[in-house]
Amino acid sequence: MSQITNDEVLKLARLSRLRLTDAEVQKYTSELAEILGYIDMLSKVDTGGLEPTNQVTGLQNVFRPDTVQEYQATPDELLKLLPKQKNDYIQVKRMI
Repeated sequence: MSQITNDEVLKLARLSRLRLTDAEVQKYTSELAEILGYIDMLSKVDTGGLEPTNQVTGLQNVFRPDTVQEYQATPDELLKLLPKQKNDYIQVKRMI
């Protein structure tokens, strides 16, 4: 089991902005030691011949082709459809 001290747990609590009681410090010290022990055990596993797993569902990215769409309306034609316009701008009521 990896060793972690009460001072390290208190430092982690301070960095996480947690207030821990003495009982919680003892509890988390033992729990974190177990977690670190498990990580040590996993780091000793031989993974030399294995390929990395990046995607487990078998899905692949599907991209649509980029196409340029030409719009048939010109800005002048669109301005003609407005109820009010002034100097090539949309005219609206003044808002304060």
